[in-house]
Amino acid sequence: MANLKALAKDTAIYGLSSIVGRFLNYMLMPLYTHYMPKESGDYGVSTNIYAYSALILVVLTFGMETALFRFANNEHEQPDTVFSTAFSIIGSLTAVFLLLCFSFITPVADFLGYSEHPEYILIMATAVALDALQTMPFSFLRFHHQAVRFASLKLLFIMLNITLNVFFFVVLGKTSVFYVFFINLLCTGFVTFFFIPDLFKIRWHVDTRLMRRMLSYSWPILVLGVTGMLNQTADKIIFPKVYPDEAQANVELGVYGSCAKVAMIMAMITQAFRYAYEPIVFAKAKDADKNEYYALGMKFFYIFTLLAFLCVTGYMPLLRNMIGADYREGLHIIPIVMTAEIMMGIYFNLSFWYKLIDKTIYGALFSMAGCIVLLAVNVWGIPHYSYIACAWGGVAGYGTAMLLSYIVGQRLNPIPYPVRTMAAYTLLAAAFYVAIIHIPADAPLWLHLGISTAIILAFTAVIYWRELRKKPSA
Repeated sequence: MANLKALAKDTAIYGLSSIVGRFLNYMLMPLYTHYMPKESGDYGVSTNIYAYSALILVVLTFGMETALFRFANNEHEQPDTVFSTAFSIIGSLTAVFLLLCFSFITPVADFLGYSEHPEYILIMATAVALDALQTMPFSFLRFHHQAVRFASLKLLFIMLNITLNVFFFVVLGKTSVFYVFFINLLCTGFVTFFFIPDLFKIRWHVDTRLMRRMLSYSWPILVLGVTGMLNQTADKIIFPKVYPDEAQANVELGVYGSCAKVAMIMAMITQAFRYAYEPIVFAKAKDADKNEYYALGMKFFYIFTLLAFLCVTGYMPLLRNMIGADYREGLHIIPIVMTAEIMMGIYFNLSFWYKLIDKTIYGALFSMAGCIVLLAVNVWGIPHYSYIACAWGGVAGYGTAMLLSYIVGQRLNPIPYPVRTMAAYTLLAAAFYVAIIHIPADAPLWLHLGISTAIILAFTAVIYWRELRKKPSA
C-alpha cells in the first residue's frame, strides 16, 4: 500500500507537469497554424524534423535511463558510479554525433531534403545533443524521488519556450519555422545550466566493467527504443519521401501533425505513469506480491486512458479550436491515433516482465515486429490514403507489439492481468464513444457538451462503484 501511495503521489506530480506542460505547448499550435499557413508547408517541416530529432535522441541515450534504475538499485553498486558510467557513455555518443553532423552537414542536409536550409539540421542537432546530456541528471532526480524539482525544470523549459515563441512570432513578426528550432535550442541550453551544480556533487568514477554490463543490458533496450520511436515517428519521417506529390507533401504532413498532436494526451498519460512507475517497479522486484501489484497498476492505467479517450472525443467541439481552421480537415484521425497510443501504453506496462528478468531482447523483437507492420502499412497506404494510412499504421504496429508481448510474457513470466475486467471496460467505453459521435452535428454547443459530460460522468461513476468504493466490512 505504501508503494501504491508513493506511485499515486509521484504520478500526480509528474502527471501535472506533463499534462500542464503539454497543454501549454498545445497553446503554440494555434500560434503556429495561424502564422504558418497550411499551404506554406512550414508546420510539416517542423513535424518532419522533430520526428528525426526524437529518433536520434533515443540513439544517443542508448537505453541508459532504464539501465541506471536497474543497476543503481543493485545493493552491490554505488549509485554515483552508475550515474558517472552512464553519463560517460551518453557524452561520448553525443560528441561523435555532433562531430559527424558539423563535418558532413551538406550531404546530411541533402539526404533529409533540406539542402537550402542546412541551418535547420545544425540547430536541431545541437538541441538534441543537449537533450541527451540532460537525460541522466533528470533520471537521477527520478531515482532520488525528487519529483518536484524534476517537474519544475520541465515546466521552466516549457514556459520559456512559450514566452519566446509569442515574443518572436507575435511581437517581432518572425514567423519562419527557423525560429521554432532556434527557440528550442535557446530553451534547452538554458535548462542545461541548472544541472551544472549537481554534476559537481557527484563522486565521479567510471567503472569499465560496469560499463560493459550496462551496455550489454541496454543495447536491446536501444533496439527496443529505436523501433518503439519509429512506431511513433516513422510515418512523419517517410511521409515526404513516399507521398506522390512532393510539393504537397509537407502541407499534408502539417495537417496530420497538428491533428495528431491533439491525440497525444495518451502519450502524456503514459509518460507521466512511466516516470513514477518505472523506479518503483525495479525497487519492488524482490517482493512476493510484485505480480499482483503490476496487474493492479495495469488495470488502473488502462481505465484512466479510457476515461481520457472519452474526455477528448466528448469535448472535441472545444479542442478543435486549438487547431487553425485550415488544418481541421484531419480531425477525424484523432480517435484512431488515440487508440494507437492506448495500445502503446499497454505495451509499455507489459514490458516489465522481460526487463525484470534481464531478457530485454524480447522487447527489441516485439518492437521490431510492430515497426515492420507499421512501415508496411505506411509505405503502401500513404500514396493512396495520405495521412489516414499513418493513423491506422500506428494501430497496426502497436497492436502487433502489444499482442506479442502479452502472449510470450504469459508463457515465460505470467502476470495475472485482469483481462476480463479490462475487456468489460473496453466495451463500456466503446458504447459511450458511439453515443458521443452520434450526437447530432447541428446540436448547440451547450447541448453537445452537456450530453458528453453526462456520458463521462456515467463512466466515472461505474469506475468508482466497481473499483474505488470501500467495501463494507464482513
